[in-house]
Amino acid sequence: MTGRRNDFSTGSVRRHILAQALPLTLAQVVQLLYNVVDRIYIGNMADVGELALTGLGITFPVIVIIAAFTALLGQGGTPLFSIARGRGEDEECERIIGNVFALLVSASVVLFAFCYALRRPILYLFGASDASIVYADEYLSIYLFGTLFSMITTGMNGYINAQGFPRIGMATTVLGAVANIILDPIFIFTLNMGVKGAALATVISQALSAVWVMIFLTGRRAILRLKRDLIRISWPRTKRIMSLGVTGFVMQGTNSLVQIVCNTQLQTFGGDVYVGVMTVISSVREILSLPVGGISNGAQPVLGYNYGAGCNGRVKEGVRFMSLLGVVYTAVAWIIVMLIPGPLLSLFGCSADTVGVGSRMMNIYFFGFIFMSFQFVGQSTFQGLGRAKQAIFFSLFRKAIIVVPLTLLLPRFFGVEGVFLAEPISNAIGGLACFITMWLTVYRKLEPREKCIES
Repeated sequence: MTGRRNDFSTGSVRRHILAQALPLTLAQVVQLLYNVVDRIYIGNMADVGELALTGLGITFPVIVIIAAFTALLGQGGTPLFSIARGRGEDEECERIIGNVFALLVSASVVLFAFCYALRRPILYLFGASDASIVYADEYLSIYLFGTLFSMITTGMNGYINAQGFPRIGMATTVLGAVANIILDPIFIFTLNMGVKGAALATVISQALSAVWVMIFLTGRRAILRLKRDLIRISWPRTKRIMSLGVTGFVMQGTNSLVQIVCNTQLQTFGGDVYVGVMTVISSVREILSLPVGGISNGAQPVLGYNYGAGCNGRVKEGVRFMSLLGVVYTAVAWIIVMLIPGPLLSLFGCSADTVGVGSRMMNIYFFGFIFMSFQFVGQSTFQGLGRAKQAIFFSLFRKAIIVVPLTLLLPRFFGVEGVFLAEPISNAIGGLACFITMWLTVYRKLEPREKCIES
């Protein structure tokens, strides 16, 4: 069986997780450069940089919504794929890949048409002012043309990683990010395209990454391939894919909801300056969250494979290792943010006044950052073992049930600082609740089986 290559049920669990996590983390760092490099260049545009950066921040919820549907239809199949591969069901694995590809292409067409036609009303709804919508619309009107490329790149790349080729998966994002870094200054400054240039550079970069993914998944190097005769939608299989993908959908969707509520509250209690500050802080959070996300995403195929193979002791070892790495890293990251908030803000072209305001907001926002690792570990374990309901609940619990109400309530007592205060409170309550529940209901009930104890 071809699926037995890259067998995660033998050898060191820790080594398998690190072998997956390190390239994935680097890949995610590079992937983030798509957006962060845009923000840095745009923030440093002469005269209009801060307002243009605010406009870019208004587009984030739309971009996250596209990512949410990618998670629902693309990433939802990867746990099923890993479990099937662990059982040696190669044909089912390839049917999952074909089903996912068909879903992503169909959804990208619908999302592009809807978002493009209604983009200005949507941007105003998401917190744009008359001044910032000019830049938001310029960026989004071009960015949306890359919807298909974005969804294929993110949605299909997981099936490269899940086959045990994390370096190839890393190359997907490296290729696009390097292209983006090169094209950004050319389009933004040399050709004087400004915000439009940043969007065009991103679309071209996403297209290159999508082509790379397709070449690999249809080529000979892949263990399990995307085959033309299997590109079809099976509704029973789609239901199973979406039942797991809804976790990522809810997580991304609630991220979008939180951003919308934050932007509107910041606009009400502070104005465009604070929307810009939140744009920068969100960028820093995305950067600092990447290693935790890389560790948990790298662990998922290892956990899923061993769970499918009946190696429960190895699953437990993977959960412990993932937890330790997450806690240590987030503690270090928290200390760094507390020590140098100013330089982090200055990187995005913020003025001295904005840095002064933003430094205090950043210290509030990142307080208790360590609790975020508990949320990642709990969510990843639930999702990797196919427990969609628990993963969905705790994603909703932290964002929709805690963050959104606090973002609406706290500014009435603490002013604009209340918007930033909602994040650390939700991290502590939501993260601990998710992790403790996973530990009690999943981890403690996994009994090792004899055939896997020695491996």
